[in-house]
Amino acid sequence: MTTQVQAAPQESSSEHWLAVRPRLILASAFMLFLELALIRWTGSNIVHLSYFTNFVLLGSFLGIGLGFLRVGRTKRQPYYSPVVLAVLVSVVLAFPVTVNRDTEGVLYWTSLSMEGPPAWVTLPIVFVAAALALMGPAELVGRCFPELPRLEAYRYDLIGSLTGIGVFTGLSFLSAPPVVWGTIAAVCFLLLLTPKPWVPYWGLVALPAMLVAGLLAAESVTAGALWSPYYKVTYKRMPYEMPVYDISVNGIPHQQAMPAETRLQIERQYALPYERAAAPPREVLIVGAGSGTDVAIALSKGATSVDAVEIDPKLRQLGGELHPDKPYSDPRVTTHITDGRAFLEQTDRKFDLILFALPDSLTLVPGASSLRLESYLFTEEAIKAARERLKPGGAFSMYNYYRESWLVDRLASTVQSAFGHKPCVDVVSTAGHQAVITSGVTPQAQRCAAEWAGAAAGTPAPAPDDRPFLYLKDRTIPAIYLITLGLILLVSLLAVRVVAGPYRRMRPYADLFLLGVGFLLLETKSVTGFALLFGTTWVVNAVVFAGVLVAVLAAVEVTRRFRTPPLKVMYGVLLAGLVLAWLVPNAWLLSLPTPLRAVAAVTVAFLPIFAANVVFAKRFADSADATTSFGANLLGAMVGGCMEYLALVIGYQSLLIVAGLIYLGAFALLPRKNAALV
Repeated sequence: MTTQVQAAPQESSSEHWLAVRPRLILASAFMLFLELALIRWTGSNIVHLSYFTNFVLLGSFLGIGLGFLRVGRTKRQPYYSPVVLAVLVSVVLAFPVTVNRDTEGVLYWTSLSMEGPPAWVTLPIVFVAAALALMGPAELVGRCFPELPRLEAYRYDLIGSLTGIGVFTGLSFLSAPPVVWGTIAAVCFLLLLTPKPWVPYWGLVALPAMLVAGLLAAESVTAGALWSPYYKVTYKRMPYEMPVYDISVNGIPHQQAMPAETRLQIERQYALPYERAAAPPREVLIVGAGSGTDVAIALSKGATSVDAVEIDPKLRQLGGELHPDKPYSDPRVTTHITDGRAFLEQTDRKFDLILFALPDSLTLVPGASSLRLESYLFTEEAIKAARERLKPGGAFSMYNYYRESWLVDRLASTVQSAFGHKPCVDVVSTAGHQAVITSGVTPQAQRCAAEWAGAAAGTPAPAPDDRPFLYLKDRTIPAIYLITLGLILLVSLLAVRVVAGPYRRMRPYADLFLLGVGFLLLETKSVTGFALLFGTTWVVNAVVFAGVLVAVLAAVEVTRRFRTPPLKVMYGVLLAGLVLAWLVPNAWLLSLPTPLRAVAAVTVAFLPIFAANVVFAKRFADSADATTSFGANLLGAMVGGCMEYLALVIGYQSLLIVAGLIYLGAFALLPRKNAALV
C-alpha cells in the first residue's frame, strides 16, 4: 500500500527520442559520473585542489541545485554545459598549477613555490565552471521529474546515481586514463541533448564534446603518465650515471626510486631506525613502501622478511618495474595494497621493526573536506596499534621532512604517550625539519644518541582519531577556509537569485533545505567513520558512497510500497539513530573482528541515513513543486558541505550533534499539515 498521494504523471512536452525512465537513469548516471570525474581530474592538474577537493564538490552541489531550480523557467536546452566543460578542460590544460621543482627545499605536507596561476585565480574559475558544467545534466534530470510520480522519479534518479558510481569505480579499478572519462562525457552529451535545431547542436554540443575527448586523449598519451585511483603519476629517469627515477603525483615531487646504497649515502635518516633499534630487526613492516627504496634498505640491513604496505597500486607497480634493486622481486618481501592503519588493525603478525616511511599522501579522501589518506596513521590510537604489533624488544620508527619544528615535537609526544617513555628524536637537518623518531617497546629496546629534551611549550597535544588533523596546530578553522566558504555562500546566494528568481519560491521548502544540510553531515560522518574502521582506500570510499545511495533507495522503496509511521514518529527514529551513533565509540568497533565490525558499522551509520530519507521521501512526495523542492534540498547539501569544516574544531563525532540540531530545525519548519503525513 502506498503511503502518500502520488502526483499524477504530466503529459510529456519533451520531444526527446529516449523514453523518460531510461533518459532519467542515463542523465542521473552522467551527472554523478561527471561530478566524480571533475573532482578526480582537476585535482591531478591543479595542485591547490589536492588539498581542496571539497571545492569542486561544493561547486557541483551548487550547479546541481541550480539545474533543478532552472526547470520550468526556460524551454531551451542546456547547451551551455558542454561549452563550459570544454572551456574548463582547455584552461586547466593550458594553465596547470604544479610545484616548481627547481625550488630549494623539500616538499612533503605543504607547498613551496608554484608554477601556474595563483589560487585566487584558479579556484574561483574551477568552482564556477564546475557549477555550470553540472547544472546542465541536473537540468536534464530535473526535466524528467514532472513527467513521473514524485517518488518514482526519485527512485530512478538514485538508480542512475548508483550506475554512475559503479561505472567510475570500475574505471578506477582498470586505471582508465582521462580520455575514457572524456569520451563517456561526450557520448552522454550527444545522447541527452536533442539535435533540434541542428546548427546549435553541432556547434554547441558536438564540437565541444569532441574537443573535450580530444584534449583528454592528448593528455592521456603523455609519456610517463599513469593514472592510479588517487593520482596522476608521472616519472622520468634522472640524468645520472646510476639508474634513478623521479616520481611525481599530481604535479608534486613525491618519491625517487634509487639504489639502497646510494640513498643511504645521501641521507642518513634512512639508516637511523636500524641504528636506534637495540636488536637487529629481522621481521620488518614498512608502511608507505611506495616505489621500494625503503624496502631495499631493509633487505640490505639484514631483514629476513619484509611486509610492504602501499595504498597506491600504481606506485607499487612502478617500484616493481623501475627500481634498480628490484626489491619487490625478492622472495623475502610480501606486498599489501591497502591502508596502513587498516593493516595494523587487521593483522595478527608481530614485527621486530615497524617503519612509517614518508607516508605523505598529498591528497584528501574524496567526500571529506579535511581528511587526508594518511590522517588516521598519525593519531595516538594508531601509534598504540603499532606498539601492539611489536615483538618483545621490537621498535617503531617514522621519518620525514616535517617542515615545522612543532610537528616533530607533536609526533614525538604522540609516540611518548603511546609507548610510555621518551623516544629517540634525531633532527637530521633543520632544512625542512628532517627528523627520525624511534621508540622501543621498552626504554631498553632503543639506543638514543642523546635524550630528547621534550616538546617545546605550545606544542599541541597528540591528535586523536576523532580529530585526526595532525597539521592543524590550533583548534580552529583556518582563515583561508572561512574566507573561501564565505565567498562560496555569497556566490551561491546570488546565483540562486539570478537562476531561480525570488527566494520566496523556495520558502515553503525550508525544511527540505535543512534535510539536505543534515544529510551531507551524516554522509561525511559515514565516509570518515568507515575510513577509520576499514581504511582510506578508494575501494572503501566507493563502497561507502554506494552504500549511502542504497540506504536512500531502500528508504524510497519502503515509503513507496508500505505504510510508514507519521513524520513526527520518523523524526523520532532519526534522532534515536543519531543518539545510537553518538553512544557507540569507534574504539569498540575497532576491537571487533572485521566481519562483525562491518555489520555493526553499517547498522550504526545507515540507520539514521535510512530514517532521514524516509522523512525526505514522505515530505518530497507531498510537495507541490517537485523540481523546486528537490533543488532546495540539494542546495542544503552544499551548505552541509561547508558546515563539515566544523569538524576541525569539534571533531567528527560531534557532527552528529550538529546534524541533530539541524534535523530538529527541519521538524520545526515542517508545515503543520504535513506533520501527520502517512
